[in-house]
Amino acid sequence: MGLGKIEGLLILAAIILLLFGAKNLPKLARSVGESVKELKRGFRDSPDDAPSTDGTKVAADDSSKRA
Repeated sequence: MGLGKIEGLLILAAIILLLFGAKNLPKLARSVGESVKELKRGFRDSPDDAPSTDGTKVAADDSSKRA
């Protein structure tokens, strides 16, 4: 008697609509989008070498560098 993926998503969407209301959903989506952009920007702009707790530098993994 499990729910399918579509039914589960529809129920989740209905619950979110009831909790936040139709007026607040665009504001909520916009703030989540801005937060994701800021998080991605933080990862992209992070320095290659991060200081460790004892003050020495720790080299970043070469696989994480972008061309």
